[in-house]
Amino acid sequence: MKKLILLATLVFGVVLFSKAQVDVSAGDPSSMAKFKWEETTHDFGKIDQGKPVSTEFTFTNSGTTPLVISNVKGSCGCTVTEYTKEAIAPGKTGNVKATFNAAAIGAFNKSIRVTANVEGGSETLMIKGEVAN
Repeated sequence: MKKLILLATLVFGVVLFSKAQVDVSAGDPSSMAKFKWEETTHDFGKIDQGKPVSTEFTFTNSGTTPLVISNVKGSCGCTVTEYTKEAIAPGKTGNVKATFNAAAIGAFNKSIRVTANVEGGSETLMIKGEVAN
C-alpha cells in the first residue's frame, strides 16, 4: 500500500512539474516581444552575376517586452546576414541586413530565418530577383 501511495505521489508530481514547464515555455502571447516589419520581402529586380547586393529589413518591437534576436540564417551560403545584437525595447527599431552574392544566372528566391523571443520562435524574410551576366 505504501508503494502504491508513493508511486501515485511521484506520478502526480511529475505531471504537475511537466504542466508547469509547458505553461512557462509557451509564454503569454500578450506579454511577448513582437516583430512589426516594414517589409518582409525584397525584390532586387535584375542584378549582375558575381556582384553582391544588400538590403535592410527594418522592424519595430510592437510587443510589451524587449525583443532579442538569437540567430539569423540565410537559406544558402550565398546570403550573408547581419542584425541588431542588443535587445530592442518595446516601441524601438532594429534591422536585419542581407547581402546576396549570385553565382548562378536566372531567377532566385531565398529565405532568411530570424530566430527571436517572439511567438512561434522565428519569422521568415524573403529576397528575390533575377541574375543576369
